[in-house]
Amino acid sequence: MNSTRIHFQWSAEKPQARFGTGVSLHSHTLHSRELLDFIYRIARHCAPARWALRRSEARYQFLHGVPLDLSHGWWTPPLGPRDAYSVEFDQISSLGLDPIVSLTDHDDIEAPISLQALETSRNIPISVEWTVPFRNTFFHLGVHNLPPSRARAWMDQLRAFTDRPIESDLCAILASLHSEPGVLTVFNHPLWDEMGIGTEQHRTAAIALLSQYGEYLHAIELNGLRPWRENSAVIRLARDWEKPVISGGDRHVTEPNACLNLTDASSFAEFAAEIRSGWSEVLLASHYRTSHATRVFHNIVDVFRTYENHQLGWTDWSDRVFYTLQDGTIASLSQLWKDGPPLSVGVFAGFMQFAGQPSMRYAVRAAALGAENVLL
Repeated sequence: MNSTRIHFQWSAEKPQARFGTGVSLHSHTLHSRELLDFIYRIARHCAPARWALRRSEARYQFLHGVPLDLSHGWWTPPLGPRDAYSVEFDQISSLGLDPIVSLTDHDDIEAPISLQALETSRNIPISVEWTVPFRNTFFHLGVHNLPPSRARAWMDQLRAFTDRPIESDLCAILASLHSEPGVLTVFNHPLWDEMGIGTEQHRTAAIALLSQYGEYLHAIELNGLRPWRENSAVIRLARDWEKPVISGGDRHVTEPNACLNLTDASSFAEFAAEIRSGWSEVLLASHYRTSHATRVFHNIVDVFRTYENHQLGWTDWSDRVFYTLQDGTIASLSQLWKDGPPLSVGVFAGFMQFAGQPSMRYAVRAAALGAENVLL
């Protein structure tokens, strides 16, 4: 039997008061490589971004003789493992709960491994957001709490599948993960068409994945950075497939996860067993009610901020964006633009940094068209 209850932090009953532990799942550190294709989506709806992109494409073509292809680039979140962990830890502590934090970088486990060396975070699970190519798209699975002694071997196997996907191997991998009692495998944001193949085609592929491998997927994610309309459809999908719904914040910058789990488990293994048995208590944090467009805008603004204490010294946004050149060389934008960014990009980045000032954030929030309409 599967039972999911969704609670709201803004409700008068204060649901978190009935539990002892809060769990933060699915958030990222500077070890994640994030695709740059979101720039194309922004440019379709934002004239200044569209102008900056076109000017950048023209300049790149002029300098290098080949078109700019953002699929060859990526950006990295600004927070190092310790700071990312603290953002989630502190939010849960402020609710009066004992925190459990599971960081999941894209196809990388270095963040939790490094944190296990610190006394304050030595019990952090080794987790990853695994990219799974499937048919004409790809999905992300949150794989939490890999056995420490075999975590790197597991990561090698998962990466090998991502690099050379053979669908017949997928069942064996998922079955092996399922056989590890403390491991929790979550279908992250299943209805988000990141590949852009079309909503219906993506949904068809998601249902095919559940049909073929659903017995090895322990829960379906309610994502704190996706709009409620999509999350409502995810809840229905989970009910159709008799899966519990689980939280996933998907934090990339400084806003803490807007979706948490509540439990009385004292360890991640206990929490995993609870979810695998079909029980899940999800808490939507108050900031989830802020309109989705406003939250996305503020997250993009935070990407362009200067981070003086960046763990690797990548203080400026252009230090954290990388591109693979035709000869295979990887360079940051700061390295490519030794004399400064193109005027169009500089103007857009300056606008985003101006928008990050507290007064401007408040103005954007006040101008937003209402709150996220969260109704069950």
